[in-house]
Parts: sequence; structure tokens; C-alpha cells
Amino acid sequence: MPELPEVETTRRGIEPYLLKQKITKIIIRQSRLRWPIPPCLESALTNQVIQSVCRRGKYLILTTKTGHLLIHLGMSGHLRIVSHDTLPTKHDHFDLICANQQLLRFNDPRRFGAILWTTQSLDEHPLLKKLGPEPLSGAFKIEYLAPKAKNKKVPVKTFIMNSQVVVGVGNIYANEVLFKSKINPKTPAGKIKQARLQQLIQEIKTTLTAAIKQGGTTLKDFYGAQGQKGYFSLSLAVYGRGGKPCLRCKTTLKEIKINQRQTVYCQQCQKP
Repeated sequence: MPELPEVETTRRGIEPYLLKQKITKIIIRQSRLRWPIPPCLESALTNQVIQSVCRRGKYLILTTKTGHLLIHLGMSGHLRIVSHDTLPTKHDHFDLICANQQLLRFNDPRRFGAILWTTQSLDEHPLLKKLGPEPLSGAFKIEYLAPKAKNKKVPVKTFIMNSQVVVGVGNIYANEVLFKSKINPKTPAGKIKQARLQQLIQEIKTTLTAAIKQGGTTLKDFYGAQGQKGYFSLSLAVYGRGGKPCLRCKTTLKEIKINQRQTVYCQQCQKP
């Protein structure tokens, strides 16, 4: 599943082609995604100007004067900018065509993604209103996280992957930041001292910033807005390396499941 860096990479890729552009046409080829694409989209968006291209958590948001188009990439979805006369291929479910003859195309083989429309405030949208702070924002700091972690018995890996605690720390990056912070992923969140929580916050910010800069993580199903693959996987220290030697101490990395998610860590380097 594309994680925050992949979604942010996509946002940055599509924004120059869509910002301040008038929408001239909407094409829906397959409406049955995770939730049905609203049939009102064509009338709601045609002739509207895209005022902003934003991201909240893993949701991309195109805002017009009349409302907000929410796009979630799901497990295998991706967006591309193509010329308006580019023929659709299999799994190209949705097109948004602008007056500059550029076309935003949504492809999703597994159809777990979503394209939704709302006229209400984003802060009140049921999919967004309970989300925690953005990890790269000033709001994600020790004064916020320490009270959230207090007395929590859940593993710290589960804790930082909870989007109501902080958005965008998916499985890949949770493995990586815990390794860099030298924290055992099984440690109860409430048992981690404040100094180590501070280090964890910094590693989350540093790792996600680096991943965005490098174009995201190479996943089989993820492609950037122009079709290029990300390449942050070249920098992964533990994810996908179970059974291989730790890059720090050469101890064999252990692979387990935490909440049914692949978890790789070093028993020597990462302490409770």
C-alpha cells in the first residue's frame, strides 16, 4: 500500500498540471471502488477551477469553489498525468480532464481506492476529522505525543501506526524509524521514556522527509505521477530484510508479526 511519502510524491507530481486549471470533463469507467464514486461528480466538477492540491494523511484533496474531491490510492491505486488523447488501459477507472488538455487518470487494479466528493468542511468529514497530526508538522512534538503514549500497553509499532495518533506512519516506515531509534517494536508505548519518544519523533520526521525527497518507496504496485518508480527502498535498513544481518551489528534480523503486519528488527540493537 502506498504510504505517506508515496502519496506526497504523487501530490507534488500532479499539482503543477492541475493547480488553477478549469475542469472540462469527468469520465467514470468503473464506479465500484472501495466506496461507489458519486454519480454527481460530473455536474459538481465540470467548469470548476482547482484552487488547491493538498494532502491529509493518505488522502489527496482537490479543492474547488464548490467542494472537495478526495482521492485515496488504496492498496494498488496510482494517479498519472497524461495527454487528453491517451487511450485508457485496463483498470483506468476515472479521468479528470482540464482545459490545458492535461488529464488526471486513476488506475486501481484491486479497486480498494476511493474517489469521493464533499461540500462540507474537511475538518468535519468522517474520514478526516479523527486523524492525528501530520508527522512533519509542528503539532507533532513531544508535548503532544508523551500524553498520548502514557499508560498505553499496545506495542509502540502499533501505537505509531495508529492514524488517530499520527498520520502516515505505515508499516514500512514504522519498521525503519524504530530501528533508527533503537527501540524494540514490541515495547509497550507507555513504557518508553520521554527522551526516547523525542528521538522517535525526530526519526519519523527525518525518515519521511528523506523518503519524500527520494520519491517514495519502490513497491510493486506504486508508480509516481509520471510513471516513475520511487527508489527509497535502496535505503531500507530492516523492512524486507528478515533473516539478513543487521547493518549495525551483524546480528541476524528477526521477523515476526505484530497486528498481522510484517515486523523486522534487531534483537541486539533495539532494546525495550
